[in-house]
Amino acid sequence: MRKILLVEDDLSLIEGLKFSLAKHEFEVTVARTVKEARHCFNQSEYNLVILDLMLPDGSGFDICRMIRQTSNIPVIFLTASDEEVNIVMGLDMGGDDYITKPFKLNELLSRINATLRRSEPVKEQVTELHANGIAVKLLEGRAIKNGTDLELTSAEYRLLCLFMRNPRVILSKEKIMQSLWDCRESFIDDNTLAVYISRLREKIEDNPKQPSFLTTIRGMGYKWNIM
Repeated sequence: MRKILLVEDDLSLIEGLKFSLAKHEFEVTVARTVKEARHCFNQSEYNLVILDLMLPDGSGFDICRMIRQTSNIPVIFLTASDEEVNIVMGLDMGGDDYITKPFKLNELLSRINATLRRSEPVKEQVTELHANGIAVKLLEGRAIKNGTDLELTSAEYRLLCLFMRNPRVILSKEKIMQSLWDCRESFIDDNTLAVYISRLREKIEDNPKQPSFLTTIRGMGYKWNIM
């Protein structure tokens, strides 16, 4: 889960942002002052920092200067003013983006995701996945177990790839369906997903009746284990 440090002193805004960002799988730590922000930043690692410009004991500029002394972590400024001087100052000292209050949540989320994408290092293209004696050759669309091709349907193959790309991570049913069938196969529901999971286990597990690779986490979803 990606972690965000939110530096903001408006309680109503804090609660709304924490709730909304959590729904989009962000873990949010809140600091309401410059002092608290310094402490939080030095005690943990974050993927992104959101800074309010005006704080009780200083400004977001103070925090940004501190951050840039040791880190290139993405920084987004929240400001109640769209004055050019504040915007330019924030960007010049190392801010990556800004958004003016009041703002729409979807716009903030778009800016967060765009900023995170820009900050990610360029990764080499992954062409194969390996785990539990199974190899998936992504360029060929093949899955092999112990040297033998697995006869998978398109849905089963997509499921296997999703789980192998997210080892040891609990994936909720909603996350799985959104990742694999969003806007394409609207008839997919919990029962249908359970059937796909069962069929996939029949083909990949050493003992499908007691699965060890693809396990059910009651009340939460499914997890791909590395044996």
